[in-house]
Amino acid sequence: MPGLPLKLIVGLGNPGDKYARTRHNAGYWLVDELARRHGGTFRAESRHQGELARVRLAAADVWLLKPTTFMNLSGQSIGSVAGFYRVPVGEILVAHDELDLPPGTTRLKEGGGHGGHNGLRDAIAVLGEKFWRLRIGIGHPGHRDQVSDYVLSRAPADAEQLLLGQVALAADVLPLAIEQGAQKAMLKLHARPAGAAGTAPAN
Repeated sequence: MPGLPLKLIVGLGNPGDKYARTRHNAGYWLVDELARRHGGTFRAESRHQGELARVRLAAADVWLLKPTTFMNLSGQSIGSVAGFYRVPVGEILVAHDELDLPPGTTRLKEGGGHGGHNGLRDAIAVLGEKFWRLRIGIGHPGHRDQVSDYVLSRAPADAEQLLLGQVALAADVLPLAIEQGAQKAMLKLHARPAGAAGTAPAN
């Protein structure tokens, strides 16, 4: 089975200490974890409106990106990096928080809509729908009027541990996806029971 040819992994989030530990920054947590494990160092790239690191996952050299445009304009940063480094849309993965999945659940998928996620909405406006997504479940507050406050707040300790466990699992699985393909990675990611502890995000 051919590997998944990822060249750019994007973590969606908002920059700044105010947002660092909020649910909406789960995508940032993932790329931070990949950088930590694989010796990458993020540097500010003003022309791309983001922070970039370079790592080697399995046998692939991969860019890690944290857009610093704030969530609603994430596509501008992603499009700039993808264009500059000539990364095809099908070789981009975007990691993001997912309201429609409970904490402790993560899903890998190719393509699809934005599901009301403003970061994905802007990425789709720039790239189209054919990029890969890593959906990190954060649960739903129960009513759409509560969503904004919910995603921009920190999860309770037990839910945060579930989130961190899924981030750690995803960081385990992405090199497998590159080496052995998306289906193998999905089997491992989707079958793993929730609850493993992970590394806390930076303050």
